[in-house]
Amino acid sequence: MVAVAKRIIDDAVVRKDAKAGDKLLDRAFALAFKGLVYAQIWEDPVVDMEGLEIGPGMRVMCIASGSCNALSYLTADPAEVVAVDLNRAHVALGKLKIAAIRNLPGYDRFRRFFAEADHQENRAIYRTMIAPHLDAESRKYWESRDLTGRKRISHFTRGIYRQGLLGGFIGIAHLAAKFYRIDLARVLRAATLAEQRAIFEAELAPVFDKAFMRWLTDHPASLFGLGIPPAQYQALAGDEKMAVVLKRRLEKLACDFPVDDNYFAWQAFGRGYDRTVGAPLPPYLQRGNWPVMQQRIGRLDMRHANMVDYLAGSDAGSHDRYVLLDAQDWMDDRQLNELWAQITRTARPGARVLFRTAAEPSLLPGRLADDLAARWTYHAQTSADLTARDRASIYGGVHLYEFAG
Repeated sequence: MVAVAKRIIDDAVVRKDAKAGDKLLDRAFALAFKGLVYAQIWEDPVVDMEGLEIGPGMRVMCIASGSCNALSYLTADPAEVVAVDLNRAHVALGKLKIAAIRNLPGYDRFRRFFAEADHQENRAIYRTMIAPHLDAESRKYWESRDLTGRKRISHFTRGIYRQGLLGGFIGIAHLAAKFYRIDLARVLRAATLAEQRAIFEAELAPVFDKAFMRWLTDHPASLFGLGIPPAQYQALAGDEKMAVVLKRRLEKLACDFPVDDNYFAWQAFGRGYDRTVGAPLPPYLQRGNWPVMQQRIGRLDMRHANMVDYLAGSDAGSHDRYVLLDAQDWMDDRQLNELWAQITRTARPGARVLFRTAAEPSLLPGRLADDLAARWTYHAQTSADLTARDRASIYGGVHLYEFAG
């Protein structure tokens, strides 16, 4: 199983036509990507659902990642959500959440386990209420040990959002901020957007002008912790210095949305969710959605698979909505066209595809074969609006396409 997982990830990440040095970087990223990367997904599910207009009877395919969005889509009442992922850690996390929703006694217990995620009692809760209902592969993952020698389920006694590749990256960013005598949590204490901007401009923005920061971010490996492979690094940077790009994305996160309505800001600047009543949370973690999650959790199908392989095994005209995250940034033209050939084959009339890109423009023009491109309509204005309102703020573009038939 481990060998198969490694092959799946290598096939997706390692560019076949890359130079030797670039392939070495790709393989280094593939190795890092084998473990837990995202304890929380970094795409805004509210934006997704607005753009996709998910409704009753629809079948949705998405990439699982941290599974926050796959679960949150259930609040829109689709008939089924199929979440696929190359990373077995992400699949194990999704299945853990599914088992918890089905078997925990109430919302408060669920919130303590997954929103706060650092109580010592969570180990016993897992053992008695969740583990007996897990599949063997997921249970093996959570009960095996990580590189520190601890069982992985102990992440939920020490703060799951501080774990994984991204959690470690954010932790290093906080250490670096302390070195420069910056308190990142000040952003979260701001009372207004104006105050948020003042803190960003006075304290955070100047760091990106420092020579060390520019030197560090000029290396693709420096962003592995964000889940950004070398191929996506190039798309993200474009013709600019990476420090300039990162500064602009962080500015949006820190300044464009009130922190009392942006759980992504809490993860970035506080390393966890706000714990006060009414704190911003992903839809699946909100108290008001708990009954819906319990009623509809059986509609979520979590699979360890490549999405092209999954679609190739699906019937023609069987899906209504597709969420590709930023996976296409990793793809060469052959892989891109293989994916869209399967999307087009499996799409029902009016199907919609939503994806994100590191750079601002859609990556399909000039790369997607003419016969495939002609069957899809790009919603440029809606895409621009969704991009502006994506609270995660780390992507250059959110793009929406509709099947023209």
